[in-house]
Parts: sequence; C-alpha cells; structure tokens
Amino acid sequence: MTQDAFVFVLKESEVEITAIRAQGAGGQNVNKVSNAVHLRFNIVASSLPDSVKTRLLRMNDHRISADGVVVIKAQNHRSLEKNREDALERLRLLITTAGKVKQSRRATKATYGSKQRRLSGKEMRGRVKRLRGRVDE
Repeated sequence: MTQDAFVFVLKESEVEITAIRAQGAGGQNVNKVSNAVHLRFNIVASSLPDSVKTRLLRMNDHRISADGVVVIKAQNHRSLEKNREDALERLRLLITTAGKVKQSRRATKATYGSKQRRLSGKEMRGRVKRLRGRVDE
C-alpha cells in the first residue's frame, strides 16, 4: 500500500522573510552586508489543511514557537538569494514531514513455530551455562 505525497503551495504572503546580518567569520563585509535570512511562518494563519496544522503544532521542534510561528534562520551561503532558497526549502521539508500520516501498527501474534524456536534456543543457552559450573568429583 503506497501513500500519496502531500502536495501544497506556499503562498508568498504567508511567509515573512527578513534579511539580517550573518554571524561568524566573513572578512571585511561581515558587518556591512545583510546576507542571512530570518523566515517567519504563522501556522495558525496559514492556508494549510487543519490536519497538517495540528500535526505541525504538535511537533517537538525548536523552530516552532509556542504561538505557532515557525522561525528559520538561514546563513549557510554567502548570497542572500541562496539563503532565502535554503530557508524556504527547510520550511517545505518541515511541512512535508507534518503532511505524512504515520501508518498505525497492526498487532500480530507470534507463530507456534517461532515460539518453539525461541524456547529451544533458551533451553540450549541454559544448558551451556549449567555446564560452565564447577565439576564435582
């Protein structure tokens, strides 16, 4: 049984992207150029289906605040545009992960043969351990 991939469209109006200064080493331009990106996405106000919103809000992810806002900071690349694409891709991945419904576990019963094999293995192991004891004369 295959599961269909969750398909969604991120509206530009729902995503707030701000250019900020990147941290760390970067040479002469590091304190002058805003190359990092701060992405904010309000889950509650978004146009995502309610089931996906609920799963997103229940996720234990440090990027999701208590107010239901996803905050992603991207500063891996030197260009603003690449960092913007990186942040959007990470948001898409987060939403896609929440869009997948976990398949419930079906309880199964161990077969008679598997029980017998398990018990005979335990019996043989016990026999080996008994033979390790002190030898009486």
